Amino acid sequence: METVEVALGERAYPILIGAGALSAAASRIAGVIGAGRAAIVADEAVLRHHMQALKSVLPDIPIIPVPSGEAAKSFPQYERVCESLLRAGVGRDGTVIAFGGGVAGDLAGFCAATLRRGCRFVQVPTTLLAQVDSSVGGKTAINARAGKNLIGAFHQPSLVVIDTDLLRTLPEREIRAGYAEILKYALLGDRDFADWLEKNAEAVLRLEADAVGHAVAISCRTKAAIVAADEREAGRRALLNLGHTFGHAIEAAGRYDGRVLHGEGVAVGMAMAFRYAAAQGTCPQADAERAQDLIGRSGLPVRLSDLPPLGATPDGLLDAMYQDKKVEGGALTLILPRALGDAYVVKGVDGESVRAFLENEIGFSS
Repeated sequence: METVEVALGERAYPILIGAGALSAAASRIAGVIGAGRAAIVADEAVLRHHMQALKSVLPDIPIIPVPSGEAAKSFPQYERVCESLLRAGVGRDGTVIAFGGGVAGDLAGFCAATLRRGCRFVQVPTTLLAQVDSSVGGKTAINARAGKNLIGAFHQPSLVVIDTDLLRTLPEREIRAGYAEILKYALLGDRDFADWLEKNAEAVLRLEADAVGHAVAISCRTKAAIVAADEREAGRRALLNLGHTFGHAIEAAGRYDGRVLHGEGVAVGMAMAFRYAAAQGTCPQADAERAQDLIGRSGLPVRLSDLPPLGATPDGLLDAMYQDKKVEGGALTLILPRALGDAYVVKGVDGESVRAFLENEIGFSS
């Protein structure tokens, strides 16, 4: 296993990465649990594939299944899981173990953050997207009617175990959606990684052990460094939202019904961020075109027209963007590229310029 440390002082924790990491990390997980009670919050679809592997490593720990899909990050599921954790006897010295993708991790993490005002938390992500993004950094949340991830807390895990073998049961579409978040790290701050991905994208998407292990480790190392420098997103951590303000608005237009996966929304959102920056004259057109090529050659969408029909309108998308957590003083904040591998935070973005851009995007796609 490769170990990446998230350096947060007394709350520092390791990310263990490798094929077979779940079995190899059994003693590390037991060490986190200690004498307290533990329970596993697991995606019910993931359990159908990996129940035996989970039970072999964590026997005699109760499992609380949760539905697959973004709709599970809801008040009813939050209440149900918390009540189940309390019935399982999980106390302040207890541990909540998330087993699944980003939805299970976000929901389980928010329950851990709030149960008895906070208990320990272990992430065992089973999707590529969760392994390179949502399992690291301590963001936990559920959704509100007004938008995604609007009710949550920062609650760092005590341990993250990334077993790349668990990815082998994923549908190809889910792997590609996770790959969008790998691309994000290259596009926002690592041109050398972008060069590597141009040559090795297919090997990563085929889940070749060395390639996917390297891509996951680079992604986690990048995120760990950013989180250590800015845990609560007061500044630099916002860079990790490259493409997400556009992408979350696209997801909202799809009503989280499965037509648009998170990674697909982010893929289009990143391409839009590059096109918007190029249109504003703040990013070279050649870099915007290369970024779109990197996204598109992996089979990910780059325009709204590449997605199922969503009925998206400029006003609808812009309204959703104004629900973004980075909005300050009623003004948009966007993460935009200066160049491929060089992103920055732009506050006070003119909403009318974004509206005009969205009108052009929808007109191009219609």
